[in-house]
Amino acid sequence: MTWHGESLVGFDLETTGTEPLEARIVTAAVVEVRGGEVIRQRTWLADPGIRIPAQASAVHGISSERAAAEGRPAPEVAAEIAGVLGGYWTRGVPVVAYNAPFDLTLLSAELRRYGLPPLGPVEPVIDPYTIDRAVDRYRRGKRTLEAVCAEYGVVLDAAHEAGADALAAVRVATAIAERHASVAGLTPALLHERQIGWYAEWAAGFQTFLRKKGDADAVIDGVWPLRESAAEPAAEHSARMTP
Repeated sequence: MTWHGESLVGFDLETTGTEPLEARIVTAAVVEVRGGEVIRQRTWLADPGIRIPAQASAVHGISSERAAAEGRPAPEVAAEIAGVLGGYWTRGVPVVAYNAPFDLTLLSAELRRYGLPPLGPVEPVIDPYTIDRAVDRYRRGKRTLEAVCAEYGVVLDAAHEAGADALAAVRVATAIAERHASVAGLTPALLHERQIGWYAEWAAGFQTFLRKKGDADAVIDGVWPLRESAAEPAAEHSARMTP
């Protein structure tokens, strides 16, 4: 049985903004899936400690007032999410995150912000955003989660709700594997390594494109799946939040 028939864990954050080193967690979900069925799910609502911009609230539906009234302290939420993900990685279970550098970098930044232990070894990670760009490079159209769900026939009933997005990410990853035997045939560890290269290749190409278009100083961070030192360039926002 290939990796997409085994346990997979979807992970998604909804946040205060699109800059992962500055934005804060608002909601989060970790969804364990096996054979296409949800067998365990955890969700969080955090009080980010800052006002949630109206633009972000319009995306995920959580107001500053609701987060302050109903959300748990952000350090507790960040620590719990990291602990849950770390437990899966320790057991070798792949964590699926759509545009993983955004969510994982933001979580890592939150841990540093509150003086909490850092994430342990972050692998294996499966990022359908990165894989889809590599295996279907020349397909026209958007690569948002909604658009890629439509491409692979995955139903996404509640876009930008963390649990729905996390589950959709797993189902898209599974659908990609079912369509592309070259992806299905890799072990999670080897797929993780391939994504490092695919993402770096994409970033270099996109940077070249932007510079040819006149942005001589454009820099696209090619590190995947976790950025530690450099802010995400303005040119690349979360794929889930792109209109």
